[in-house]
Amino acid sequence: MDIARGETVEKELNAMIERRSRTKEPDEASELWQESVRRYNARRREENRLAWCGYFTHLAGSLRARAEEYDRRAALLTTAE
Repeated sequence: MDIARGETVEKELNAMIERRSRTKEPDEASELWQESVRRYNARRREENRLAWCGYFTHLAGSLRARAEEYDRRAALLTTAE
């Protein structure tokens, strides 16, 4: 193995990491992080909203079907008399 080449690559990576860490100021990194959190929270809220809408739509459909069944049974009982 070429140890010298590996050490050169490692030095280049370290230099790149250090350059990158110097280019972002702490406030900028914090702002980017906060914006990332805002986007994540907005996406989760929308996913939850859609899930609740689906749940209540399903529940409403089930209740309508049950109400129709009860109406049908009631109609049969009232006509049987």
